[in-house]
Amino acid sequence: MKVIGAGVGRTGTLSLKAALERLGYGPCFHGRHVLDHPDRLPLWRDAAAGRPVPWETVFDGYAASVDWPGAAFWRDLLAAFPSARVILTVRDPDSWYESVRATVYRMFGDGPAEPRVAEARRIVPGLDVFTAFHRQMIWDGFFGGRFADRDHAIAVYREHNDAVRREVPADRLLVVEPGAGWGPLCAFLGVPEPGEPYPHLNDPARFWARVAARVAES
Repeated sequence: MKVIGAGVGRTGTLSLKAALERLGYGPCFHGRHVLDHPDRLPLWRDAAAGRPVPWETVFDGYAASVDWPGAAFWRDLLAAFPSARVILTVRDPDSWYESVRATVYRMFGDGPAEPRVAEARRIVPGLDVFTAFHRQMIWDGFFGGRFADRDHAIAVYREHNDAVRREVPADRLLVVEPGAGWGPLCAFLGVPEPGEPYPHLNDPARFWARVAARVAES
């Protein structure tokens, strides 16, 4: 593991995944890859329950990780991969909350499932199991069962980011905000900038398009 993404979901993590892979730091694990390795789900459940896990096995075959669930265990990953660099993606807390509420929470939260969500859970293999894990780890764990409480969720988000800034050595950490482009990332990793636009893959429309594509594939 060469790069640990400590930024939570909906902070530009999918764009960062694409950027890291373009720079040679791939494959890069993203939250949606949990479904690709059902045999590793028991390890993620152990981690969510606070039990020690072999992180080398969890991320076998990957050179980097971004998004949940990895971001929720950034301290463990720091210890497991002491030479890895850390990237914290951040955005305005209010826009972050609205983005999560309109996408990830609507898809995997504990409220009534709208038709497209119910269809996806019915058709996509393993999605019901992944949804249960998502609730255990993120909504009940990371947010203490109170994501619907906007002020509480934003406070948790702020504290997460502040803790990463406090605890990760400055020479090992890059904090990235939207629109930063290739410059800071490439300087941090010591690689040349590609001659192409930085990826932009995280808007809500693309999120639901990926859900629809997964349903069609299934």
